[in-house]
Amino acid sequence: LKQIKAILHISSASTEQEFCILYNHSWTPLPESLDATVPYPVVNLTSTMLCDPSGVSPEVVKGNAVVVMRGDCTFSQKALVAQSLGATTLLIASNITLIPPSANGSEYSKVQIPLALMRYRDFVEAQRVFGDEMQARLYAPPSSWIDGSIGVMLLISIVTVALGGYWSGACERERLNSGAGGANGDNKAESGDIALYSPCKVVIFVGLMFGMLFLMYYFYNILIYVMIAIFCIASATALFSCIDAVLEKLGCAHGNFTVLNANFSLRSLILASVCICISVVWAVYRNEDRWIWILQDLLGVAFCLNFIRTISLSSFKICVILLTLLLVYDVFFVFITPFFTKVSHVHVHYANLGGKHDHKIRGNVVEVPAEPETPTETLPVVMRVPWFSAWAQNLCGMQFSILGYGDIIVPGLLVAYCSRFDVWINSTKKIYFFSCCIAYLLGMITTFAVMLLSRMGQPALLYLVPFTLITSVTVAACRGEIRQFWNGTSYEVLDSSQEPLLSGVLLLIRPNSSSFVSCQLLLTPFQSL
Repeated sequence: LKQIKAILHISSASTEQEFCILYNHSWTPLPESLDATVPYPVVNLTSTMLCDPSGVSPEVVKGNAVVVMRGDCTFSQKALVAQSLGATTLLIASNITLIPPSANGSEYSKVQIPLALMRYRDFVEAQRVFGDEMQARLYAPPSSWIDGSIGVMLLISIVTVALGGYWSGACERERLNSGAGGANGDNKAESGDIALYSPCKVVIFVGLMFGMLFLMYYFYNILIYVMIAIFCIASATALFSCIDAVLEKLGCAHGNFTVLNANFSLRSLILASVCICISVVWAVYRNEDRWIWILQDLLGVAFCLNFIRTISLSSFKICVILLTLLLVYDVFFVFITPFFTKVSHVHVHYANLGGKHDHKIRGNVVEVPAEPETPTETLPVVMRVPWFSAWAQNLCGMQFSILGYGDIIVPGLLVAYCSRFDVWINSTKKIYFFSCCIAYLLGMITTFAVMLLSRMGQPALLYLVPFTLITSVTVAACRGEIRQFWNGTSYEVLDSSQEPLLSGVLLLIRPNSSSFVSCQLLLTPFQSL
């Protein structure tokens, strides 16, 4: 939004206040700092459109900043009339959506005074505070597309992916150690609660995602509340799993007790209450921009971590199929859907829908609502970090850097597979895990670099998928383990219609799991779960 948003500084002898305005740098440029500006008395001419000089005394206008109403004639015509009357600045008050004032290319050079649009309600507020004794100064602080929030987003994404992958590998190591050390089959560890091993089911899964997003486009007002409810339940459960795993590693006591022959854990009850409260607070205050993004990111990180740990891909073949299909999915909804929908970017549209920001971008035009809009619901499927530019946040509405959960989870599943593969081959240096994490980091840096250079949102998977897949297969080829890496574990999972390769197989799902039923299949073919 460089050279589009600016600040109107209004002051009197005892007080001062600033408001957000829109301007076009093709007109007379504005100073970059308040110290470089000159204050001018404000003249209220909102009773006229100032399309012609009739009825306006030059003595009233000369040397002053003039406020007129928007409408009836072009911006350049108003500016030329104000300039002919001797005005030093023209402010156009608007009761409708604000856009940067534009004109024909030949008209810009004719106007020698600053021109900007402001909300009419802001001018009414200024009159209430300052009365008729106020002075105006206009300036446009330099705004960079490179904001510190991008670095925070990069840190969140790489830490989440690395932790999720490490957790999956640690669970796999614990599963193997427990299985090797116990002959009774009492295995309480797992690398994941759900294993994706069938290419057909992967295709069906991606197809359902396509269908769901199209349904959201046509039935958004209904399905959004279903998605919010699902997010609250899933994120609270995920947060419980993450914190519980940390407490378990720290050796915190469970505090077990019995009530009416039912066993309870005091630690679990307290932790569950805290997680549910956090989820409920987010649900209640989800439209509060100033601070709720902290809770959303906390729940989002927990959701992504638990998803990466819970879902395990059985082979690199499945990884290639899933990541490739989701890459096509991401690119399709970014570059293809604008040709047959009314939005330029479906993913960003769902993330920003409903006035989450005080501005909207339609093509290359920035729009600012003249009146406060009632916020509508947005999909809670993104990490959000506000821009560190304080003036933009306080005056022109908070602006956010966003990153979809899918851009963390999808490559994270490959990182988790690499982490488990390191366990299978007893790699003490975790060569596959670290290589994939570095590839993910480079992919994210490339994504942000292209976004900043092109000044438009990018499908992150377009860069993350090639970086991670090519790096992983290159490491496997260099180590001479490409076949084992492609096929996955030393055993092979088959459909129920086929016989297992091994005569005896043990499949365990974590006992006492809050999400899945405990079961054991001993010396039987693998069943699809």
